[in-house]
Amino acid sequence: MSSTVRKGLFRRSAEELYGSAERHAALLREAAEFVELFHSESPDYGPADRRLREVYDEIALSGSYTHTKAELEFGARVAWRNSSRCIGRLYWRSLRIRDRREMTGADEIAAESFEHLTETTAGGRIRPTITVFAPDRPGVPGPRIWNDQLIRYAGYRLPDGGVVGDPMTADLTRVARDLGWPGGPRTPFDLLPLVIRSAGESPKLFDLPRDVVLEVPLTHPDFPWFAELGLRWHAVPAISNMSLEIGGIRYPAAPFNGWYMGTEIGARNLGDVGRYDQLPVVAARLGLDTRREMTLWRDRALVELNVAVLHSFRAAGVAIADHHTESRRFLTHLAREERAGRMCPVDWSWIVPPISGSATPVFHRSYDDADLRPRYVRNACPYGTAG
Repeated sequence: MSSTVRKGLFRRSAEELYGSAERHAALLREAAEFVELFHSESPDYGPADRRLREVYDEIALSGSYTHTKAELEFGARVAWRNSSRCIGRLYWRSLRIRDRREMTGADEIAAESFEHLTETTAGGRIRPTITVFAPDRPGVPGPRIWNDQLIRYAGYRLPDGGVVGDPMTADLTRVARDLGWPGGPRTPFDLLPLVIRSAGESPKLFDLPRDVVLEVPLTHPDFPWFAELGLRWHAVPAISNMSLEIGGIRYPAAPFNGWYMGTEIGARNLGDVGRYDQLPVVAARLGLDTRREMTLWRDRALVELNVAVLHSFRAAGVAIADHHTESRRFLTHLAREERAGRMCPVDWSWIVPPISGSATPVFHRSYDDADLRPRYVRNACPYGTAG
């Protein structure tokens, strides 16, 4: 097809292909920026000119374009490198990419998500992994996973306003129940099913097989009573409600994971007032005076809760990092990026750990933040909330 015919096709169908002239211009710009970035950091692939012509032609014909396998792998890794809220970016080059772009159906996406968990768990040797499903195309949105992580615990609202389980998932638990999920045995750690929606279909539910979820019961090295609390957490934090954006192409279902930093579990998931709120429970078992804030009972309970998390994961042979070590590793990453002549975007409020912040080296400096591409972007919530 000649360039004149291609231009004629574009003039006749631009609105249909792109939705708007602005969107078309943005796609061309982002595609060009990404292709040039890929070729500048991947010298084995030569100059970008030929690939740019291919991309422009494909966009003119279809309103979109397809990344090569190498481009997808590079884009997913650089999106992690650009994630200003992630402290674990030292390992961005090690991200494993599972290319499942041909998959659009909810059933196959669920099956591959379970396989993702099996492969990345590796008996506790957690491996950073992303599985990339079909992208958005003109007029055909890609599939969506409604859960914010592949593994989450249910939150059952009680008539008195309380919650059994995780309050953060109470809305999704309600949605799952409305879709037909009968619920689990109503423990604090019932596994939520995956809720997946493909284009043109209603959302579907998929129970997580027990054998793809590795969980760690929490104990304490000094307090035998800690095991009596019945606390546990899953081994793999697999984020599933963020789109991967590469060169103007959006992959709305692209679950990815690293391994946990202990404070994510001990200080936030189990410690936050709006989550499992375990600080008063731990403080009571420690015999602390909780009547006055000046006793720092919250701080003392928080430290012991985090000690339990790190101790338990290591005893179980499951990969985890402490916030002091990970802070030093992040500064190593930052130095490498500076030597490479690249900006390293940082959101200070996320990089500084939620406990002992000033005792870590990441606290004592300022950073610059920026919206760099490729990137991971949180999807809009696809269901209503209860307020």
